Amino acid sequence: MTSEAVRRVQGGSPWEESFGFARAVAAGDRVLVAGTTAFKGDVLYGEGDPYEQAKMAFSTAVEALGEFGLGAESVIRTRMYLTHARDVEEVGRAHKEFFDSVRPAATMLVVDGFVDPRILVEVELEAFRG
Repeated sequence: MTSEAVRRVQGGSPWEESFGFARAVAAGDRVLVAGTTAFKGDVLYGEGDPYEQAKMAFSTAVEALGEFGLGAESVIRTRMYLTHARDVEEVGRAHKEFFDSVRPAATMLVVDGFVDPRILVEVELEAFRG
């Protein structure tokens, strides 16, 4: 695959520059959206609220797909990372709001923590642009 077949977009995460990653990368017929939280710039939205953080994270991730002319309907896989098992229902509710009609393959994991302890949820998306 040539470098011209791969396109990367930035999204404004405070860690993109310091960690050296892109918000989303399109390669062939797939678009991968990196781990996305409820941060917009230096502001964390929904602090303490897993549902609100999940909604913001999904919104930001789907917005990144828009850079490639795609939306939630193109999503084929989601991954959700949570810091607390007690938040499964709330994060699942946010997922359903975005993807109920799409029904992507989905994985939800409980992890030990994130780079900022206020983050309760991080999501990843994979989309198909065939």
